[in-house]
Amino acid sequence: MTLPEAVTAAALGLLEGATEFIPVSSTGHLLLASHFLGFQSAGQAFEVVIQLGAILAIVVLYAGKLAWAFGRAPRDPEARRFILTVLVAFLPAAVLGLLLHDFIKTVLFETPRLIAVMLVLGGIVLLLIDRMALRPRYDQADHLPLRTAFGIGLFQCLALVPGVSRSGATIVGALLLGTTRRAAAEFSFFLSLPTMGAAVALDLYESRDQLNADDIGLIAIGFAVAFLSGLLVVRWLLAYLTRHGFAFFGWWRIVVGVVAFALLSLGF
Repeated sequence: MTLPEAVTAAALGLLEGATEFIPVSSTGHLLLASHFLGFQSAGQAFEVVIQLGAILAIVVLYAGKLAWAFGRAPRDPEARRFILTVLVAFLPAAVLGLLLHDFIKTVLFETPRLIAVMLVLGGIVLLLIDRMALRPRYDQADHLPLRTAFGIGLFQCLALVPGVSRSGATIVGALLLGTTRRAAAEFSFFLSLPTMGAAVALDLYESRDQLNADDIGLIAIGFAVAFLSGLLVVRWLLAYLTRHGFAFFGWWRIVVGVVAFALLSLGF
């Protein structure tokens, strides 16, 4: 592992932690950045596994809620119901992702132009959502009906296409199904735990024979930086969405997507 590689890994970790929970597609940003920087990892294991660093930030920040849910589940119906809503929401993407995993990793992950296009389209969706007069019915992420949770899970399936954004798809789906912005963001956080945990486990297993000591070292650097930056972003995001909405993220996606598509068209 060279110093430039370590610096690149840290920069990508920072990008991952900064974008994992905002609706701009962390995977899309990572894949585009890796493409333009010429950074390659075995089976894209780096781009997937460092997301676990950002997910660990959720575990730390919501340790109290998670301890309540799993500690009280044997005797508390509300705790069991909360866990069940997250699992119900996780199920659609888990099944579809497992069925399409090879296609997604070998075709979609290798198509930077598709990622750029999806960034732009997702940005337009966020701008439209921001202008809609939605009437929320649910203001707590841990009290959603099962049918609402399942509907959010169906929206999450859209994020199997790189560039769509897992957090963006789930937040938009939750808003359309009647949650407040804060509840939508928090449920997206909780849903990321089983979703990204399963994705990381599968990719580590499939890449186990391709990884070497340098790969593991680069992943460790990216993981640590993603964790630290994720801690900061999660706290900021909840306050920002409550006050300002999604327009900033919509324009962010459009600008990044257009610039990336232009560069790709020029042969970069």
